[in-house]
Amino acid sequence: MPMYDYQCRHCEHCFEELVFSSSVADEEIKCPNCGHLDAQRQLSAPAVALGHSFEPACQKPSCATPAGSAYT
Repeated sequence: MPMYDYQCRHCEHCFEELVFSSSVADEEIKCPNCGHLDAQRQLSAPAVALGHSFEPACQKPSCATPAGSAYT
């Protein structure tokens, strides 16, 4: 069930809608602001998370070989 961004062509309100089927036409999406069935799907960037934590890269421990290891 993907989430899409829409903009109402009637009142220009932008909103998100969870769409249960790929066969639902954009014209069947109801604007929560004015109630019109005249929405247009908007291009949106996907949310992407990499790794197992949300720490900024500069706060993670370094990957350098520790002092005294067999590879020094």
